Amino acid sequence: MARSAVCGAAFIVVLLCVLMTTPYVINAAVTCGQVVTLLTPCIPFGVFGGTVPPECCAGIKGLHDAQNTAEDRRTACSCIQQGAAMIPGIDYDRINTLGDRCGSPCPYKVYPSTNCSELS
Repeated sequence: MARSAVCGAAFIVVLLCVLMTTPYVINAAVTCGQVVTLLTPCIPFGVFGGTVPPECCAGIKGLHDAQNTAEDRRTACSCIQQGAAMIPGIDYDRINTLGDRCGSPCPYKVYPSTNCSELS
């Protein structure tokens, strides 16, 4: 159990480092750094399930409120997609329930096959 906690923490650090160095979309108000900050508390739920932490729901709501344009949605989608791909054991079906569970439905679902550039 301790080893999985250490591995989980290591993946969170790697995720933060990669996403914070990902180039930002110049015209978007939402950045990958913001997405990482808002959604990092959701990672344990995305991997292990259980109860959604209140900090995760606060991040989901914050991201929902920040996505004012199609470009914001495309940026957030791409950042989520890139970050989730780096987390071993992430359950895409589970993470796609977070918006509804937190009372801030997401206008799109993120899977490895999602074409974020087509979001409107």
